[in-house]
Amino acid sequence: MDTESLIRGLARDAASSAPRLSLVLAAALAAAAIAGGMVFFAMLGPRPDIALAMETPRFLFKFVLTVALASTAVGAFAALSRPGAPVAWRLLFVAPMLALAAVMLELFLLPPSQWEARWIGHNAVLCMTFIPLIGLGPLAILLWAMRQGAPTNPRAAGALAGLLAGGIAATFYAAHCSDDSPLFVATWYTLAIILLTAVGAVAGGRLLRW
Repeated sequence: MDTESLIRGLARDAASSAPRLSLVLAAALAAAAIAGGMVFFAMLGPRPDIALAMETPRFLFKFVLTVALASTAVGAFAALSRPGAPVAWRLLFVAPMLALAAVMLELFLLPPSQWEARWIGHNAVLCMTFIPLIGLGPLAILLWAMRQGAPTNPRAAGALAGLLAGGIAATFYAAHCSDDSPLFVATWYTLAIILLTAVGAVAGGRLLRW
Protein backbone atom coordinates (compact mmCIF):
# COMPACT_ATOMS: atom_id res chain seq x y z
CA MET A 1 0.00 0.00 0.00
CA ASP A 2 1.45 3.39 -1.00
CA THR A 3 1.39 6.47 1.20
CA GLU A 4 -1.54 8.14 -0.57
CA SER A 5 -3.70 5.02 -0.19
CA LEU A 6 -2.77 4.79 3.47
CA ILE A 7 -3.70 8.43 4.07
CA ARG A 8 -7.03 7.97 2.26
CA GLY A 9 -7.75 4.93 4.41
CA LEU A 10 -6.89 6.82 7.56
CA ALA A 11 -9.07 9.71 6.43
CA ARG A 12 -12.04 7.35 6.05
CA ASP A 13 -11.39 5.94 9.51
CA ALA A 14 -11.06 9.44 10.94
CA ALA A 15 -14.35 10.48 9.34
CA SER A 16 -16.13 7.57 10.98
CA SER A 17 -14.75 8.57 14.39
CA ALA A 18 -15.09 12.32 13.83
CA PRO A 19 -17.77 12.94 16.51
CA ARG A 20 -15.64 11.28 19.21
CA LEU A 21 -12.49 13.10 18.15
CA SER A 22 -14.33 16.41 17.98
CA LEU A 23 -15.45 15.93 21.59
CA VAL A 24 -11.89 15.05 22.63
CA LEU A 25 -10.49 18.15 20.93
CA ALA A 26 -13.18 20.41 22.41
CA ALA A 27 -12.58 18.99 25.88
CA ALA A 28 -8.83 19.43 25.42
CA LEU A 29 -9.27 23.09 24.45
CA ALA A 30 -11.35 23.72 27.56
CA ALA A 31 -8.85 21.86 29.74
CA ALA A 32 -5.95 23.77 28.16
CA ALA A 33 -7.61 27.09 28.96
CA ILE A 34 -8.28 26.00 32.53
CA ALA A 35 -4.71 24.76 32.97
CA GLY A 36 -3.29 28.01 31.64
CA GLY A 37 -5.58 30.02 33.91
CA MET A 38 -4.60 28.03 36.97
CA VAL A 39 -0.89 28.65 36.37
CA PHE A 40 -1.51 32.32 35.62
CA PHE A 41 -3.50 33.01 38.78
CA ALA A 42 -1.16 30.93 40.92
CA MET A 43 2.00 32.69 39.70
CA LEU A 44 0.97 36.17 38.52
CA GLY A 45 -2.62 37.32 38.52
CA PRO A 46 -4.00 40.47 36.86
CA ARG A 47 -2.14 43.77 37.10
CA PRO A 48 -3.23 45.99 40.00
CA ASP A 49 -4.56 48.77 37.76
CA ILE A 50 -6.47 46.49 35.40
CA ALA A 51 -9.73 48.41 35.84
CA LEU A 52 -8.09 51.60 34.59
CA ALA A 53 -6.10 49.74 31.93
CA MET A 54 -9.31 48.35 30.45
CA GLU A 55 -10.25 51.89 29.48
CA THR A 56 -7.23 52.24 27.19
CA PRO A 57 -7.20 50.97 23.59
CA ARG A 58 -3.61 49.70 23.73
CA PHE A 59 -4.41 47.36 26.63
CA LEU A 60 -7.57 46.04 24.99
CA PHE A 61 -5.82 45.59 21.66
CA LYS A 62 -3.44 43.08 23.24
CA PHE A 63 -6.41 40.77 23.70
CA VAL A 64 -7.58 41.38 20.15
CA LEU A 65 -4.21 40.06 18.97
CA THR A 66 -3.91 37.09 21.33
CA VAL A 67 -7.51 35.97 20.93
CA ALA A 68 -7.22 36.32 17.15
CA LEU A 69 -4.13 34.12 17.21
CA ALA A 70 -5.70 31.47 19.44
CA SER A 71 -9.04 31.40 17.62
CA THR A 72 -7.50 31.12 14.14
CA ALA A 73 -5.14 28.39 15.38
CA VAL A 74 -8.05 26.27 16.64
CA GLY A 75 -9.24 25.36 13.15
CA ALA A 76 -5.77 24.34 11.99
CA PHE A 77 -5.26 22.42 15.24
CA ALA A 78 -8.41 20.40 14.63
CA ALA A 79 -7.58 19.83 10.94
CA LEU A 80 -4.03 18.63 11.60
CA SER A 81 -5.38 16.10 14.09
CA ARG A 82 -7.12 14.32 11.21
CA PRO A 83 -5.41 12.78 8.17
CA GLY A 84 -6.30 14.42 4.89
CA ALA A 85 -8.28 17.29 6.43
CA PRO A 86 -7.80 20.67 4.67
CA VAL A 87 -6.00 23.31 6.72
CA ALA A 88 -6.93 26.99 6.39
CA TRP A 89 -3.36 28.25 6.68
CA ARG A 90 -4.30 31.75 5.50
CA LEU A 91 -6.29 32.39 8.68
CA LEU A 92 -3.07 32.16 10.68
CA PHE A 93 -1.94 35.41 9.05
CA VAL A 94 -4.79 37.39 10.63
CA ALA A 95 -3.02 38.03 13.95
CA PRO A 96 0.38 38.93 12.38
CA MET A 97 -1.31 41.35 9.99
CA LEU A 98 -3.19 42.98 12.87
CA ALA A 99 0.08 43.27 14.80
CA LEU A 100 1.83 44.81 11.80
CA ALA A 101 -0.93 47.36 11.33
CA ALA A 102 -0.81 48.26 15.03
CA VAL A 103 2.97 48.67 14.95
CA MET A 104 2.77 50.96 11.93
CA LEU A 105 0.11 53.07 13.64
CA GLU A 106 2.19 53.24 16.83
CA LEU A 107 5.24 54.41 14.90
CA PHE A 108 3.11 57.05 13.21
CA LEU A 109 1.61 58.33 16.49
CA LEU A 110 4.76 58.34 18.62
CA PRO A 111 7.82 60.56 18.15
CA PRO A 112 10.94 58.57 17.20
CA SER A 113 12.52 59.43 20.55
CA GLN A 114 9.98 57.13 22.26
CA TRP A 115 10.22 54.17 19.93
CA GLU A 116 13.05 52.35 21.71
CA ALA A 117 11.54 52.78 25.18
CA ARG A 118 8.17 51.42 24.04
CA TRP A 119 9.87 48.56 22.18
CA ILE A 120 12.08 47.45 25.11
CA GLY A 121 9.44 48.11 27.76
CA HIS A 122 9.87 46.99 31.36
CA ASN A 123 8.83 43.34 31.31
CA ALA A 124 10.62 41.67 28.40
CA VAL A 125 12.28 39.02 30.60
CA LEU A 126 9.03 38.41 32.48
CA CYS A 127 7.17 38.04 29.20
CA MET A 128 9.71 35.61 27.75
CA THR A 129 9.58 33.58 30.96
CA PHE A 130 5.92 33.38 31.86
CA ILE A 131 4.23 32.98 28.48
CA PRO A 132 6.12 29.69 27.92
CA LEU A 133 5.55 28.62 31.55
CA ILE A 134 1.82 29.29 31.35
CA GLY A 135 1.67 27.54 27.97
CA LEU A 136 3.45 24.29 28.87
CA GLY A 137 0.40 22.73 30.53
CA PRO A 138 -1.93 23.64 27.65
CA LEU A 139 0.66 22.33 25.18
CA ALA A 140 0.83 18.95 26.92
CA ILE A 141 -2.97 18.68 26.91
CA LEU A 142 -3.25 19.64 23.24
CA LEU A 143 -0.56 17.14 22.21
CA TRP A 144 -2.38 14.41 24.12
CA ALA A 145 -5.59 15.29 22.28
CA MET A 146 -3.81 15.14 18.92
CA ARG A 147 -2.58 11.66 19.75
CA GLN A 148 -6.23 10.55 19.80
CA GLY A 149 -6.38 11.41 16.10
CA ALA A 150 -3.93 10.51 13.37
CA PRO A 151 -1.84 13.54 12.34
CA THR A 152 0.10 12.81 9.16
CA ASN A 153 2.64 15.57 9.81
CA PRO A 154 3.70 15.21 13.46
CA ARG A 155 6.06 18.19 13.51
CA ALA A 156 3.57 20.57 11.92
CA ALA A 157 0.83 19.29 14.22
CA GLY A 158 3.05 19.76 17.25
CA ALA A 159 4.04 23.24 16.11
CA LEU A 160 0.38 24.16 15.72
CA ALA A 161 -0.35 22.85 19.22
CA GLY A 162 2.49 25.05 20.48
CA LEU A 163 1.14 28.06 18.59
CA LEU A 164 -2.32 27.55 20.05
CA ALA A 165 -0.88 27.05 23.54
CA GLY A 166 1.09 30.26 23.03
CA GLY A 167 -2.06 32.14 22.09
CA ILE A 168 -3.82 30.86 25.21
CA ALA A 169 -0.85 31.70 27.44
CA ALA A 170 -0.36 35.16 25.92
CA THR A 171 -4.03 35.98 26.48
CA PHE A 172 -3.68 35.29 30.18
CA TYR A 173 -0.31 37.01 30.47
CA ALA A 174 -1.64 40.13 28.75
CA ALA A 175 -3.85 40.74 31.80
CA HIS A 176 -0.73 41.03 33.97
CA CYS A 177 1.66 42.82 31.64
CA SER A 178 1.98 46.58 32.10
CA ASP A 179 3.64 47.06 28.70
CA ASP A 180 0.78 47.78 26.32
CA SER A 181 2.60 49.19 23.30
CA PRO A 182 2.13 47.21 20.07
CA LEU A 183 5.90 47.57 19.60
CA PHE A 184 6.47 45.58 22.78
CA VAL A 185 3.71 43.04 22.15
CA ALA A 186 4.70 42.38 18.53
CA THR A 187 8.28 41.70 19.61
CA TRP A 188 8.33 39.94 22.96
CA TYR A 189 4.98 38.16 22.88
CA THR A 190 5.87 36.89 19.41
CA LEU A 191 9.27 35.58 20.52
CA ALA A 192 7.72 33.81 23.51
CA ILE A 193 5.04 32.22 21.33
CA ILE A 194 7.65 31.15 18.77
CA LEU A 195 9.51 29.42 21.60
CA LEU A 196 6.40 27.43 22.52
CA THR A 197 5.80 26.66 18.85
CA ALA A 198 9.34 25.28 18.53
CA VAL A 199 8.88 23.16 21.68
CA GLY A 200 5.63 21.86 20.23
CA ALA A 201 7.29 20.98 16.92
CA VAL A 202 10.03 18.99 18.66
CA ALA A 203 7.59 17.26 21.00
CA GLY A 204 5.15 16.57 18.17
CA GLY A 205 7.87 14.97 16.08
CA ARG A 206 8.42 12.47 18.86
CA LEU A 207 4.98 12.02 20.42
CA LEU A 208 2.65 12.18 17.42
CA ARG A 209 4.33 9.56 15.25
CA TRP A 210 2.33 6.48 14.31
